[in-house]
Amino acid sequence: MSIFERYLTVWVGLCIVAGIALGHAFAPAFHVIGGIEIAKVNLPVALLIWLMIIPMLVKIDFSALSRVKEHWRGITITLFVNWAVKPFSMAFLGWLFIGWLFRPLLPADQIDSYIAGLIILAAAPCTAMVFVWSNLSHGEPHFTLSQVALNDLIMVFAFAPIVGLLLGLSSITVPWQTLLLSVVLYIVVPVAIAQGLRRAVLMRGPEALQRLLKTLQPVSLVALLTTLVLLFGFQGEAILAQPMIIAILAVPILIQVYFNAGIAYLLNRASGEAHCVAAPSALIGASNFFELAVAAAISLFGFKSGAALATVVGVLVEVPVMLSVVKIVNASRRWYEAGRAVRAP
Repeated sequence: MSIFERYLTVWVGLCIVAGIALGHAFAPAFHVIGGIEIAKVNLPVALLIWLMIIPMLVKIDFSALSRVKEHWRGITITLFVNWAVKPFSMAFLGWLFIGWLFRPLLPADQIDSYIAGLIILAAAPCTAMVFVWSNLSHGEPHFTLSQVALNDLIMVFAFAPIVGLLLGLSSITVPWQTLLLSVVLYIVVPVAIAQGLRRAVLMRGPEALQRLLKTLQPVSLVALLTTLVLLFGFQGEAILAQPMIIAILAVPILIQVYFNAGIAYLLNRASGEAHCVAAPSALIGASNFFELAVAAAISLFGFKSGAALATVVGVLVEVPVMLSVVKIVNASRRWYEAGRAVRAP
């Protein structure tokens, strides 16, 4: 992992402090930035989101979809966790912790928005950082690549319906036009641009692609951190008034990470899948495409919304919690491979 990746939580923490301080000192400037929008899409943030997402999507090779059948058990289990378990379990955890247990400690007018942000976060399976987690857990690279490519393809069609369904079940008004616009702006268009760029660069050889990815990586993270400064510039007053909000929002996020990772890991063991597939399967099932989640939350509910804040908390906890999952799957490898189903093949 690069220095930026390894200490992402530190940079996010600094952005929280910087955003709150700048938002307090230069409130008029932040309001001007917030007003630069077309069809409820904030143009400065849209540009930053593209700079976040496109470099990550350049890594994806959709030709890897031809390898899906090689690890069909691991693929099936990960898809089940990503699309049939994670969004719905997060909706339940959001209702349980935000809508009920911690409700008295939170602003009453933001409860639904916080739950919406958690749902959006869980409905977007991780794309780029999964390659880091898979590498650290000695994951099968072809499985990881084919699984990510398949998830991205499914996300184009499934993200909006699942988010809309769960927001509706949570009695949250679904702005369908904005939601569909977000899918086009932050999934369809970036995928098209990234794949066009990837193909053009690959014409000069694989080395040229690696050089491009190395160049683009810091651009993506800098864009993410800049977006966080803007977000916390708007969220500063609410956070200063109730600093426990961030810790409260982290509770359902942490639970769903370990819950979904555990389900994927155990199901792979029961099916007899190799550890080098089960480890990245658990990690893909647990992590989130937080760049997309932040973008969608801002588009749907705005800078100042609880939804935007909830997705940012996902960014805050991503690196330490996922590294802990890596540690668990690596430490339990001997136990995993002692399973009857695993030994049989």
